[in-house]
Amino acid sequence: MLEKLRQVEARYTEVEAKLAESAYYADPAVSRALFQEQSRLRPIIETYRAYLQTQTDLAETRALLDDPDLHDMASEELHALSTRQTALEKELRLLLLPRDPNDDKNVILEIRSGVGGEESALFAHSLYRMYSMYADRKGWKTEVANLSETELGGIREISVIITGAGAYSRLKFESGVHRVQRVPETEAGGRIHTSTATVAVLPELEEIDFALDPKDLQIDTFRSSGAGGQHVNKTESAIRITHLPTGMVVECQDERSQYKNKDRAMKILASRLYAMEEEKRSSEQAAERRSQVGTGMRNERIRTYNFPQGRVTDHRIGLTLYKIDQIMDGALDEIMDALITADQAEKLKASAEEP
Repeated sequence: MLEKLRQVEARYTEVEAKLAESAYYADPAVSRALFQEQSRLRPIIETYRAYLQTQTDLAETRALLDDPDLHDMASEELHALSTRQTALEKELRLLLLPRDPNDDKNVILEIRSGVGGEESALFAHSLYRMYSMYADRKGWKTEVANLSETELGGIREISVIITGAGAYSRLKFESGVHRVQRVPETEAGGRIHTSTATVAVLPELEEIDFALDPKDLQIDTFRSSGAGGQHVNKTESAIRITHLPTGMVVECQDERSQYKNKDRAMKILASRLYAMEEEKRSSEQAAERRSQVGTGMRNERIRTYNFPQGRVTDHRIGLTLYKIDQIMDGALDEIMDALITADQAEKLKASAEEP
C-alpha cells in the first residue's frame, strides 16, 4: 500500500508542476483534466501525509517512554496516536480502491411500472416523487425527458435527467425491482396488494464516452402528446430514435424544441447501450467475486416498501428502517450510506484476498 501511495504522491506532484506552467492552459480540455485529476488525488495525498506525520509522532512518543517523568503521558499519547494511525490506514485503503469512472457523471433515471396494473403505475409515480425530493435535498436539478402517464395519474414509464455533483455515485445502487405492499387507492375492500416497479440508473454519457454510428440510427419526428388544451404541441418536435442493431427505441417529447429532444434522446440511447454492454460484461464475469450490494440487474428485487408496517427493507444488505413516510419524502441518505459502506467493505475484503 505504501509503495502505491508513493506513486500517487509522485503523480500529484507532477500534476501540480504542470498546472504551474502556462503552456498547459492553451488547451482547455487538457487543463480541465489536470484540475480534475488534482481534485481527485488531493484527498488521498492529504490523508497520506497525515498518516506519515502520525508515524513520525509515534516514533518520537515511543522515545519518551524511557523517561520516568514522561512515561505515563507518553503512554496515553501513544494510545491516541495508534488509534489515529489505524483509522488513517483504513481511510487510505478505502481511498485507494478502484474508482468507478462514472461516479462524477449525471444520471438518467428510468422508472417503469411492473406487476400490479394501475397500482404499479401509482407506485412508479411515488418512486418518481421520492427521487425528485431526494434530488431537491441534494441540490440537484431534475428534468423530465419522457413521460407516459395513466388516466389516474400513475406512471407507465418516465425518464428523468438528474444533474448534480456526485449524482451517479449516490444513486447507482437504486437499479432493480422495487416492491410495494399497501392498500391501493383503487381498492374498496381494504386489502393489501403487492406490486412492483423497476428502476434503472444510468450514467449520462457524452459522445466521447460512447460513440453512436449514424448508420445504425433511424430518427423519426412526431407530435408530442400533452395534457390537452394549450398544452397540445402543434409541431412535430418529439423525437423517436431506433437503434437498428438492437431494436432499442428512445422517445423524448418533453421539450418543445426538436433539437433539445434529439440531444436528450441521443444521450439516453448511448447510456442504455452502455449499460447493456456493462451488464453483458458482468454476466461474462459471473464466476468472479461480485459486490454483495448487487449488480444492478433490472430483474433483481432490491427493496420492499411495506406501508401497513411502516417499514422499508433493502434485501441486499438486510437493512430495515421503520420510517417509510420520511423515506418516501426523499430521506434516502441513510439507505444510500449503508449501501456505499457495504460495497466498500466487500471491495476491501476482495482486495485483501488478492495475492
